[in-house]
Amino acid sequence: MTDTHAHLDFLEPEELEEVKAHLPELKAVLTLGVDPSRWEKTLSLAQENVYAAIGLHPTSAHLFSPEVEEALLHYAGHGRVKAIGETGLDYYWTPETKAAQLRALDFQAALAEERGLPLVLHVRSKDASAEEDLAAWLLLHRPKRAVLHAFGGHPALERAGLEAGAYFSFAGPLTYKKNEALREAAKRLPKDRLLVETDTPFLPPEPHRGRRNRPHYVRHTLAKLAEVLGMGLKEAEALTDQNAQVCFGW
Repeated sequence: MTDTHAHLDFLEPEELEEVKAHLPELKAVLTLGVDPSRWEKTLSLAQENVYAAIGLHPTSAHLFSPEVEEALLHYAGHGRVKAIGETGLDYYWTPETKAAQLRALDFQAALAEERGLPLVLHVRSKDASAEEDLAAWLLLHRPKRAVLHAFGGHPALERAGLEAGAYFSFAGPLTYKKNEALREAAKRLPKDRLLVETDTPFLPPEPHRGRRNRPHYVRHTLAKLAEVLGMGLKEAEALTDQNAQVCFGW
C-alpha cells in the first residue's frame, strides 16, 4: 500500500511512534511540508520508505515572497523531495488571498516543471468557485504531472484533470456512506490515474471517522476503491502502488 499524501509533521510524538511501527506495512508514504516553518521537520521525517514534498499551501500564500521563492528552489533539490506542493486554491479559509494564491501556484508549477517533479494540488471552497478556477488553470497550464489531492468529484475538475492527464488521489471521504457520487467518479476514471492517500492527520476513513488519521489507515480507502472497481484488494494495491511509483519515481 502507498499513502501518497500525509502530514507527519502535524503528529504528536506518541502518534509518530505508532506510525513508525506500521511503516513496514506500506510501500511508501509521501509527507508534505506546507509552509516555511515546517519544511525542515518534513525533511527530517523523510527516511527509508517516507519521502517528502515541499510547497506553500494556498492558505499560507500570504507568506509568498522572494525569500520563500529562494527557499523553495533550495529545498526542491533535496534528494528525498519527490514532489512540489501542496499548492493550489483555497477560498474556503482564505478567499481574500486569491491573487497571492495564484502567484504561488504559478511559481510552484514552474518549479515542478523545471525539476521534473509532480505538482500536488489542493482545492477547497464553499461554492465550488475554487474548483472551477483550478479547472480553468489546469486547462491553461497543463502541468506534465499533476495530482489532484483528496479529489472531491467536482465535474469541471474531473473533466479538466482528464484532459490535462492528471492523477486523481482519493482519501477517506471515498469511504463515507453519503459519497456515492464520488465513488461513481472513481469508477469512471482511467485506472492508471488512480491514487490513494490519507491526508494524515485529517480526513480519516471509515471506521476511524472522528479520530486523527494515520498512514496505515489508507487500507480502508484502498479496500473501498477495490470494491468500486470490482477488483480484489491485492489487485487494487498493485495498481495504486504502480501508479504512485510512476508518478513520484521513488
